[in-house]
Amino acid sequence: MSRFLQGAQFVLAAHRISQLPADQGAEVAFAGRSNAGKSSALNALTGHKGLARTSKTPGRTQQMVAFSLPTASSASGQPVPDTRLIDLPGYGYAKVPLEMREHWRLEIDAYLHQRRSLRGLVLIVDIRHPLKEFDRQMLEFCFATQLPCHLLLTKADKLSRGQATQALAALRKQFAAEGLHATAQVFSSTAGTGVDEARQAVMTLLAQPRDGAHQQRER
Repeated sequence: MSRFLQGAQFVLAAHRISQLPADQGAEVAFAGRSNAGKSSALNALTGHKGLARTSKTPGRTQQMVAFSLPTASSASGQPVPDTRLIDLPGYGYAKVPLEMREHWRLEIDAYLHQRRSLRGLVLIVDIRHPLKEFDRQMLEFCFATQLPCHLLLTKADKLSRGQATQALAALRKQFAAEGLHATAQVFSSTAGTGVDEARQAVMTLLAQPRDGAHQQRER
């Protein structure tokens, strides 16, 4: 399983969705606020420290970045060609010009609504903070369109094990109370916490079929 994701290779960085690889096969997108640790999570999952750009300055990912994966296998054992990971621009960093932030808001919205090969979303959330407006918007979109979503509660190494467990339980309770359907786990790219579980979640998302709800997004 880990060897599959470790085969990830940079393909291109796109300013618009029209510049992404051909809309075929299957892909999983990674989204999150610019300081939530998205690039570090991608590097941990793929085993490549330099695959996604990381920086002490948030907001460095300002393009949609595509990474190709080796041919996967579906639940039926059939090969799934053209599998990819898509790193969406970090959202919410105040120093990014307003015009650029609006451009990426529109591009992310268009990507989520139009991309036929999208099978699921991995949402990156800092475990130390409550859900932000962007996080809620992404969760509500996934729920409304029945797009599978998996949350990584990152930076768990900043908390004790007990605190991290409580944070995860509180989030799941919140999902139940608000009628949201998403899976979630504790994660730390620094300590390696939850990496194997997250890899399995990504593989599960890639193997998802395109159902009626996804097809509705295309029209």
